[in-house]
Amino acid sequence: VFNILLQVLDDGRLTDNKGRVANFKNTIIIMTSNTGADLIQRNFKELNEYNHEEVVDRTRDEVVERLRQHMRPEFLNRIDEIVMFQPLKRKEIRKIVDIQFKQIQQRLHEAGISLEATDEVLDYLGEQGFDPQFGARPLKRVLQRVILNELSKEILSGKVSKDTVVEAVLEDGGVRFENVELPTV
Repeated sequence: VFNILLQVLDDGRLTDNKGRVANFKNTIIIMTSNTGADLIQRNFKELNEYNHEEVVDRTRDEVVERLRQHMRPEFLNRIDEIVMFQPLKRKEIRKIVDIQFKQIQQRLHEAGISLEATDEVLDYLGEQGFDPQFGARPLKRVLQRVILNELSKEILSGKVSKDTVVEAVLEDGGVRFENVELPTV
């Protein structure tokens, strides 16, 4: 992979085994890596309002050194900038949960089911779906397992049907679904 990327980064083009050329001259390439994630995790535990800049600068230097140990110099020398992201905070994780939960709500709405959730459920999903090393990547799997799979069982059993409002509530350390009675007019 590095040799292919070297050609792209060096020449601005990529040639396949049949001689076809793909042009990368006006392309921005963004690459991600978990290299140094352990350093970020360890060092950022020390962060406070007084040492923030010093800890971030020191950590960045350590991460760049780790990159030098794991990647060839000719590859690193072709990278214009290295951006080190800081770990997600609880507030940011909650925003991600809200966005992904809204996507689930839209999918269910198309099937005639309205899904609501308490703040406790959304916070619980954020806690279950966040991993300090991998960030919010596991969140989709948690939403699939805790919300979609369990709600599917409720639908198949007949407890939830079309034109229903369902609320996800936290109970006994897990998520439970309740049909919401709509006021009659």
